[in-house]
Amino acid sequence: MTLHFGSLYWPGTYPNPQRYPALSGRKATRAVIIGGGMSGVTCGFALAKSGISAILIERSRIASGSTSANTGLLQYSNDAMLSDFAVTLGEQAAVRFYRACKNASEQLCDIAEGLSRNADLKRRCSLYYASSPGDVPTLRREYEMLDRNGFDAEWLEEEQIATLFPFRKAAAIVTRGDAEVNPFLFVHALAEESCRSGLDIYENTEMLSVESTSEGYKVKTNDGEIETEHIIYAVGYVPEQAGGRWVNAALNRSYAIVTEPVPSLADWHERFLLWETARPYLYLRTTTDNRIIMGGLDENVRQPVLTKSELHTRSMRLLTELRMLFPEYAPRIGYEWCATFGESPDGLPWIGEDPDRQGQYYCLGYGGNGTIYSLIGAELIRDRLLGADNPVAEIVRPDRKIHTR
Repeated sequence: MTLHFGSLYWPGTYPNPQRYPALSGRKATRAVIIGGGMSGVTCGFALAKSGISAILIERSRIASGSTSANTGLLQYSNDAMLSDFAVTLGEQAAVRFYRACKNASEQLCDIAEGLSRNADLKRRCSLYYASSPGDVPTLRREYEMLDRNGFDAEWLEEEQIATLFPFRKAAAIVTRGDAEVNPFLFVHALAEESCRSGLDIYENTEMLSVESTSEGYKVKTNDGEIETEHIIYAVGYVPEQAGGRWVNAALNRSYAIVTEPVPSLADWHERFLLWETARPYLYLRTTTDNRIIMGGLDENVRQPVLTKSELHTRSMRLLTELRMLFPEYAPRIGYEWCATFGESPDGLPWIGEDPDRQGQYYCLGYGGNGTIYSLIGAELIRDRLLGADNPVAEIVRPDRKIHTR
């Protein structure tokens, strides 16, 4: 399945990444991770660091799927606001889940800063602004719930926003504890560190079948097989590969552009991550070499566009929106792409053991917080294998009751 179309920015920042062999022959391990993107490699890292033997198989190359099209924003606030989750989950569970996201953001920063390879991580604040004056009451309710529950948030009125940025918005929330990262570099650096900690990685190795055995499972690949107790499906936006009956994702497409370097970003206050209350929303960030990344224009179609003209039409719409926010810039498009992304009906990821298949787990971080969800999933599954409780396991379990927003 085609997951993206266009010219991707991230692979060019690391043109000769570490390569891994294809699996051949027979292997045995405690856990097999299927998928070598953000979720799979993060799972591999968590298991390896905890001393759990694991093998990761990727049918193509590490980080070659949706990770290459990831725009690299790490934000604990979700596509669904805390106040939305308070309605569907109850405030106590909603706060617990948001705190898990906040902790995951902070941990990802710590992990990235501790890797031997630089992943271009920068800790940032986020500006979540009202797309229209009619959104202000909802945004204010969100701020009050964040503040009441101890999240580091600040309310800004229109005049305050105008002193920080060259645009005016009716109101905004500033959240602290977020970050931006080069996801392609991060996943490769994490894979290298995981291998040093004991993870075995095999590229160009496709899962062909899974068979039950007296000891667990046998995973057959194109040129080998693996005996294992546990299987972790970190298959990204191809949920069919995970099997089972619990994942009911909406697979859509979104667009992104990366500009050529801008001479100065002096009037972009502290290079905040920017996003808005409209749905679908637009979002923006900067890069270490003064580029601007902007994404959005989501469409309810699974397949990415497949012609340059279709893609460029959307790219020019994004560029127009960018110029409206920052009229003093004269940005030119350097890279543009369309990519598949997945969402769940309730805004939560599918993480945990399949109730129908003991020892088989989902780590599917669908939604705008996929990287955050990847770490939550990795730690939840690690805890399960270690026999430990996890505070959000009940909230994100695959067979949860879906409460739509």
